[in-house]
Parts: sequence; C-alpha cells; structure tokens
Amino acid sequence: MFELLAYLKYRLRAGTAHGLHSPFVYGLYTTVICHDGTFAAFAPIEARRRTLLSSPDSLTVTDLGAGSHTGAGQVRRVAAIARTAAKPPHLAQLLFRFVNHFRPATVLELGTSLGLTTAYLAAADSRHRVVTFEGCPHVATVARETFAALHLANVELVEGNLDATLGPTLAALGAPVDFVFFDGNHRREPTLRYFEQCLANAHEDSVFVFDDIHWSEEMEQAWDAIRAHPAVTVTVDLFHIGLVFFRKKQPRQDFWLRP
Repeated sequence: MFELLAYLKYRLRAGTAHGLHSPFVYGLYTTVICHDGTFAAFAPIEARRRTLLSSPDSLTVTDLGAGSHTGAGQVRRVAAIARTAAKPPHLAQLLFRFVNHFRPATVLELGTSLGLTTAYLAAADSRHRVVTFEGCPHVATVARETFAALHLANVELVEGNLDATLGPTLAALGAPVDFVFFDGNHRREPTLRYFEQCLANAHEDSVFVFDDIHWSEEMEQAWDAIRAHPAVTVTVDLFHIGLVFFRKKQPRQDFWLRP
C-alpha cells in the first residue's frame, strides 16, 4: 500500500522532456532514459534469465537486508528469486544504457542476487571493472554460474556481509568509483551509511543509482536525505530508481521524470 500511494504522489509531479530546462538532464532523458532500441548483449542475458526462471533448484538464503515484500522464507526456489528479486529487463537494460553512456572505468553493485543485473552492468563495456557484493554464499554461487555462462571476465564478486566487506574493498580499489548501483539493503540507516562510504571514493563525474527509492517509508527517508546532501547537485527520480550526480557546474536541481 505504501508503494502504491508513493507512486500516485510521484505521478502527480513527474514530467517528460517538455519544459525540461537542464541541457544535461534533457540529453540524458531523451537519448538514454527514453531510448527504446536493443543491444546485442541483451539476448544472451535474457536467455540466462529464462534458464533461471525454469530452474527446479532451491537455495537456503541468508537475507541481510530488509527482507521481501512477498514474505519469502529462508528456503527459496531459484526460479522465484529470478522472478521477484532480479531487476526486470526494462530496468536492467536502463542500467546498461547508463553505463554504456557514461563509460565508467570502475562500477560497484551493492547487491548481486543471481547476477543478471550485474551481467548488464558488465556487458556494457568489457574494459571496465565491475565489483559486485553479495551476502548470501548460495546465491553468490549461482551468480558466479551466471558470469561463467555469459563469459563475463570483468566481474569481481565480493562475498559476505556488506557491512564488513564494503569498507575494505573501497580502500583496496586503488581507483575512484565512477558508477555505483545501490541495491544491497532496503533500510534507511545502512543505505545512508553505504552512500557516505562510497561518496568518499567518488568524484565530480561519478554517478550513483539507488534502487527502490519508494519501496518503503525508510527508503523514501533515505532518498530524501541523499537528495539534501551538500555534495549532491542533481537528482532524477524515475520512481523505481533514483539518479544522483555531483557535477559542480550544474545548478542544484531535483527532477521527477517518467521513464
């Protein structure tokens, strides 16, 4: 119910390219967000999705986040995880287009799941480095199978509780983070903490993408706090995801746009 009410509020204020006065956001909206073409990388990833959706296997899942809206238990079928936890094709492909557009050298994904969204992030450019974090060892095993099946050699999977793994991994990167997809914990405090940790390794052209910003009251509170952060200059609310930019030459603005 919360998400439905949040969506109604979003629809009341969300617009399109008409009247969009920021050249940067206008270009991003018209050429990337609203792009409806396809790429060669999509077909094999979606074939892997179909394989997972038809899998008869079950996993014992260690859930270190806010849980599931579906009330899923500890033992879950791989097919159910692929259906409910993996990003749907239109959102995963939007992330692909963002990476394809911004060309980040180092990409972080906080929350691997079965590796389908990771695959889209990695397939956008085989030259960039994708570091993805997964808390559940059994889910991580299936994700590694996904990367192997798709021949993705530019993915590094960090296994373990994100609270313990994110800081050391950021310290060992040896490079700034250019693109971060936050999908690791749908609660306010951890989301803000991970944001601050990644922000310490960010730069003016970094792009942060937050998943499920209207999933719950806690996530909306986290999103509002991130939008108000002094380092943030531009945000774009697409309802299911939120984009955060740190471009110092951009005027401070928040946008609500319909994908």
